[in-house]
Formats: sequence, structure tokens, C-alpha cells
Amino acid sequence: MSKKIFSGVQPTGNLHLGNYLGAIKNFVQLQNEKENECIFCVVDLHAITVKQDPKELKRNIRETAATFIASGIDPTLSIIFNQSMVPAHSEAAWILSCISRIGWLNRMTQFKEKAGKDKEKASIGLYSYPVLMAADILLYDATHVPVGDDQKQHLELCRDIAQKFNNDFNKPDFLRVPEPLIQKQFSRIMSLKDGMKKMSKSDPSDLSRINLTDKKDDISNKIKRAKTDPMSMPNNIENLNKRPEAENLLGIYSSIKDQNLEKSISEFKGKNFSEFKVHLSEILIEKIDPISNEIKKLLDDEKYLDEILIKGSEKANKIASKKIKKIKELVGF
Repeated sequence: MSKKIFSGVQPTGNLHLGNYLGAIKNFVQLQNEKENECIFCVVDLHAITVKQDPKELKRNIRETAATFIASGIDPTLSIIFNQSMVPAHSEAAWILSCISRIGWLNRMTQFKEKAGKDKEKASIGLYSYPVLMAADILLYDATHVPVGDDQKQHLELCRDIAQKFNNDFNKPDFLRVPEPLIQKQFSRIMSLKDGMKKMSKSDPSDLSRINLTDKKDDISNKIKRAKTDPMSMPNNIENLNKRPEAENLLGIYSSIKDQNLEKSISEFKGKNFSEFKVHLSEILIEKIDPISNEIKKLLDDEKYLDEILIKGSEKANKIASKKIKKIKELVGF
């Protein structure tokens, strides 16, 4: 069955292995299933929920687009665009915020995590951005949305908003209620320094992550220094219990190789971590180095990247502007 897929990535710069294995690799696979129609958005409106340097944000928007393309997303097969170039996103977000309920947003755990202890100093945008995320999805009648564990709650909110809008205006199927596409394995890649923390660009240690722009020596060095435990490689899945670093490294290996965890364990059971790390470094370099080189090449051609985003935004605008027009008519504008 054909799927209409929408997903977005924030242009925070310095995308890493967690972004690739948790999202972008999956985007490429979805695009390459011929029956799918894919729309991939650089969600720059979401990025400004926290203060940004304008010049850096502009570069990060291009870098995210470059990463999409370098990883295998084809702008002739999928729509690649940045959110701020399509006015319907902001318009729909406001209308849907008037449908949404404060109680729904108060339940969003990610806001509590990001705002920290002093919620009074957090921006309204940070609080309400799940409504904008809902608008992003609903404008395109997306049937499916790839989500990681940390986004499931936001998609549930999106579904609630769509159903309430449809009920309020007595249009049962007007806003399409999307289904989640959940990666069954390895959607959450953890820090190389702490298997209990998600891999993140905000971690002060660069050794905690493999950046998609890292050189071969960087990758090799980071894997060599990645945290493990005193035991040898596990013999079975049960042996991974309470061994988060071993599970994370084997998960990365399995994801790159497109194989299940059991097969990876059988390859290295009982061996030393040092031997496993050599193999892990080799396959990571084989996968990441071409992406890194292509990102650098694309970033040297800003005009090309801007053209891709402009053309993609024009395609996205054709779809979104029709939907927002109908939304406005229903509301009474």
C-alpha cells in the first residue's frame, strides 16, 4: 500500500550518527520504496524555539539539506524544503493552537526536559511547538510519520488535534489522522561515553558522538576510546542485561550492517572489545566517510543547495497552500 510520508529534522548543525541511524537512514529506505511519496522538511521554525545565531542558523539549514542529499535522499524523488519558506505552516499552527488544549500540552514530557527547572524562562514557542509539528504533518495529508521513542507523544497529540478539528467542524476525514512508523530496532543511539544518555550534539565532549562530518581518523579514535565494560563480548542477548555500552556499540554495528542484534552477537561472542572495535571502526568509516566528503562538497556550492530548497519549497507550497485555504474556509475566514 502506498504511503505519504512526512518528517522533519531540526537544523541544529553538526548532525551525528544518532541522527543518521535514528532517522535519515530510514528516510532513504522509505524513499526507495517506489510506492511511497516522501516529504522531508528542514524545520527551521522549530529551531528558533531557543535562541539562534542568525548566520549560524542559515548555515545549519544548508548543512541539514546537504546531509539529506549526501545520505541518499534524492531531491528529484522526494521533496526537500525548509519550513519557513512555506507560510501555511505558521498559519496552520495558529489555527490549530486554538483547537488544542493546555492540558494536552502540559502533558508533553519533552518540554519539561528541555525547559529544565525554571519553566518561567522558557519561550512560549518551546511550549507550543508540538502544535506547529502537528501543523507540519496535517498540511500534507501524511499517512505515516517516522518517529523515534522521544516523538511518539507528539504524534499522539497531532492525532488528537486532527480528530478534534474534524469533530468541531463536522468533517470526519478532513484532516488525515497519521499513523506512526516506528523503527523496531536501534532508533535510539546512545553516547559513546555513557550508554545511559542519548547521543547528542549538546554533550560537551566531542568524543561522545560520531559527527557526520568526521574524518576517518576521528571515527577510529572515537570508537577506540568509546566506553565499554571489563567483561568480554556477550554470548547472547541475555548477557547484554545491564551492559548499556556493549548494547549500544552492538546496536550501532547491527544498524550499519542491516542485521539483527543476535547475528552481531554471534559474530563476536566471547571476543575482546578491542577486536570488535576494529571491525566497528571499519564499517563506520566505510559508511560515514563518503557522506562526510559529500557534505563538504555540497556546502561549497551554496547556490546549488539554495536552489534545491527553493524548488522543494515551491512544491511543498503547492500542497500546503491548498490545504490551508480549505482550513480557513472551514473556520470562517
